[in-house]
Parts: sequence; C-alpha cells; structure tokens
Amino acid sequence: MYFFIVIDFDFANNNQPKPGRVLISEPFLNDAFFTRSVVYLCDYSPNGSFGFVLNNFLEIDIHELIPDFPDVDVRISVGGPVDKSNLFFIHSLGDRIPNSQRIAGDLHIGGTFDFVKKLLLEDKENAKYFRFFIGYSGWDEGQLESELDEKSWIVLKKLPDTMILDDGNDDLWKDLMSKLGGKFQVMANFPRNPSDN
Repeated sequence: MYFFIVIDFDFANNNQPKPGRVLISEPFLNDAFFTRSVVYLCDYSPNGSFGFVLNNFLEIDIHELIPDFPDVDVRISVGGPVDKSNLFFIHSLGDRIPNSQRIAGDLHIGGTFDFVKKLLLEDKENAKYFRFFIGYSGWDEGQLESELDEKSWIVLKKLPDTMILDDGNDDLWKDLMSKLGGKFQVMANFPRNPSDN
C-alpha cells in the first residue's frame, strides 16, 4: 500500500520588491548560481535592480584579495555573478562612512574604502557593522518582474539589519523558509535534488 501526500507548491507574492527587502529562491529553482539563494535587494526600479546573495561564501581569507586589509575576522560572500572582480560592502554606520548611500532602514552601501579600513584598524569590533561581497546580482529592465511572475522568488519584507549583516549563517535559506511556516516549512527540508530522496 502506498500513501501520497499532495502539497500545493503554488504561492502568491503579496510583497512587492523594493530596496531593503529580501528575495528567497523557490526550492526547485534550477539555476547554477541562485539555487537556494537569499538575496538582499539594494535597489529596485522599473529600469533594473541589484542586490547581494547573503548565503554564498568564499572559502578564502580577505587578505588573499586585499593584502593591506586590516586583520579582522570577516567572511566574504559571493554577492552574485556580475562584476566578480570587485569588492562591495554594506554597513550600518550611515553617514559615518563618507560617500555611502542609504538602502533602507539603517543599512547603507559603499563609501570611502580607505575610511572603512581605518575604522577597522582602530577597532576590530567595528567589523560587525559591515558585510563584504565579491560581485553582485543584477536584473535588467523587466527581468526580475518576469522571474517573480514565474514564481522563482518569494519576496520577504525587511529582515533585521543584524540578520543581513550576519556572515555566519550557512543555513539562512532553510531558516527563512521554515519561518514562513506551512508548505514553505515542508519545502525547506526537501533535498536539493529530488532524485536524492
């Protein structure tokens, strides 16, 4: 005797994308880069959007990329497949970092990198206010909207800044899916490849 459980995988995006919101890839997204990704949106407009993947990490030390970087304990995330030769950063220090731009809430992007290094040299604890990325995730005009229509992404409202800046959660996708509850909690435990079951 066999028992089958039918799960409705359909969902509606009740939240619209905008800066400061988070995209969670649907569990069966078949994409070499974005499988089970969590993306923090830094900018959103009809002309295009960009953000950073929060749960894809490089297993190298930041000093291998930037030899004169202060001796602080930070993980580098792979923010996306675009412009992977550049280092990007977000932070919660606002106008203390010259030339930074506000994303949403207390989070800002970019700024004068030499000033960032100076802050980290002064006090290693300042690293908790930063998140570093190689590359970014970008969408051309209409591309993200099309992917949302295809239900490739679940849009979440703003997460706490501390969660965005946390570079230690390798299970972020699973944690967020579980917190959504119901069928999303069930999907959070599916194997990446259904044939592995």
